[in-house]
Amino acid sequence: MFLTRLDSPIGRLELVGDEVAVTALTIERDGVLPHDGEPERSNDVLDAACEQLVEYFAGTRTEFDVPVRLVGTPFQRAVWGELERLGWGEATSYGALAAAVGRPGSARAIGGAVGANPVPIIVGCHRVLASDGRITGYSGGEGIPTKLWLLGHERIGFAA
Repeated sequence: MFLTRLDSPIGRLELVGDEVAVTALTIERDGVLPHDGEPERSNDVLDAACEQLVEYFAGTRTEFDVPVRLVGTPFQRAVWGELERLGWGEATSYGALAAAVGRPGSARAIGGAVGANPVPIIVGCHRVLASDGRITGYSGGEGIPTKLWLLGHERIGFAA
């Protein structure tokens, strides 16, 4: 396992990967990351991901091209595949994601899959809103405040 950390405007980030892809990105919660006790051991993939994240937070990068490996159920992978299609500043709804993966009416299950995204920011799960444009939650970092920052950074409007 390769591991590196990065400071960001939304808190420290921890990236985990293998020889060829980023496999996890965690935003610190309450000052803690999952592997805080382990030493960093980076590689070219994680170095590239960090560089792209720095550019993203600086506002000079609007898409990521580092390889990611998303491990989950077929349903989760289908949802994450739809998230990967969203670009900077684009939002979708849980209902639209459900329709896109052929599961209309399963917005609650979609929410679970979105929340289980192992590589947030790079795979933009923060871009999912309720059908009326409201923010319903966010599992990364400090939750809704983290999502609010990411939405504001990408100039994505939402309902109050």
